[in-house]
Amino acid sequence: MSIWIWVAVAAVLVFWYLSWTAGRLDRLHVRIDAARAALDAQLLRRSSAALELATSTLLDPASSILLYQVAHAARTADADRQEVAESELSQSLRAVFAEPEQAQELALLPGGEEAVAELRAAARRVPMARRFHNDSVRAARAVRRHRIVRLCRLAGHAPFPQAFEMDDEPPTAL
Repeated sequence: MSIWIWVAVAAVLVFWYLSWTAGRLDRLHVRIDAARAALDAQLLRRSSAALELATSTLLDPASSILLYQVAHAARTADADRQEVAESELSQSLRAVFAEPEQAQELALLPGGEEAVAELRAAARRVPMARRFHNDSVRAARAVRRHRIVRLCRLAGHAPFPQAFEMDDEPPTAL
């Protein structure tokens, strides 16, 4: 009789562990979704600030055209091309604001200080949002790689989480 009690206790413990692991994996996937939404919001904010600056008359025409085209491409990019488009926007921002004097001169123009401050804030928040997203992805991948998670299919039909890799270095002149 006592063997059945031990088997029942073991079964309950295994069931509890599997249930806890599945719940943890679900929470990690929810955290990934929230971090991705925050990342998308910051990317949209950065491209909007770049578009606003490009359509203002504050920049020279060549910089305005370059910044407008790249920011518009980043805003309208589909999921497959988004990482490349956002990297191109980062590179273009660094090219336009290569010299610290450019941002200082731009800030002295009417409306320039607000535009530069908005772009600066947006460019600084993108790396943090991407880091939070990629940390969440890394944690979910670590749990999903465990043999028991794969064997019992605790991840369900959720796709394997993908990190967002892009060039997110903000311009040093901003």
